[in-house]
Amino acid sequence: MKALVTRLDSFGDVLLAGPAVRAVAARADHVTMVCGSRGAPAARLLPGIDEVLVWEAPWGGFEPPDVSRPDIDALVERIDADTALILTSFHQSPLPTALVLRLAGVRYIAADSEDYPGSLLDLRHHRAPHAHEAEAALDLAEAAGFPAPDDGRLRVRTPPRADALTGPGPYVVLHPGASVPARAWSPGRAAEAVRELAAAGHRVLVTGGP
Repeated sequence: MKALVTRLDSFGDVLLAGPAVRAVAARADHVTMVCGSRGAPAARLLPGIDEVLVWEAPWGGFEPPDVSRPDIDALVERIDADTALILTSFHQSPLPTALVLRLAGVRYIAADSEDYPGSLLDLRHHRAPHAHEAEAALDLAEAAGFPAPDDGRLRVRTPPRADALTGPGPYVVLHPGASVPARAWSPGRAAEAVRELAAAGHRVLVTGGP
């Protein structure tokens, strides 16, 4: 079976898709992930992915590109899958992506959707209220016939030893940034967190924040 998983969002969203990707990989012969350029680095870290297709969707991101027929046709030509899971946040519709996958010849498509999908989805799943993104993706995968093969924790491919990057621990990585500005910490709050962690004896590496 050739399976495809889509998550057209940022790095963190793709990372949270990892447990569902492993569930798909446990039963598929080949797993392709379609994601945008912001999420592609995370996709390449996830166990179970054989191929990453990078595509900027006109219905995703903060600065979506214009709709381009040649661009969509090029993606359709690259997709080779029997089964697909479309992973989205609760406020996103999977139906535009489902239409592209149908045009690519994907026979079975599953997604969480509150909207009537017509023939675009084979499995119209309803996510549990207030479900965490990772748990919602796992629930969808199980409903589509891909039960979790492990404890469902977040994982990446074997990283380098932490002490080679930061020196001897203990250490904490603090990432106060956020793709949605309203969710980002203020510089004062981030500085307070660093002070408290340092006072507790941790080496602190701050990345991507204010």
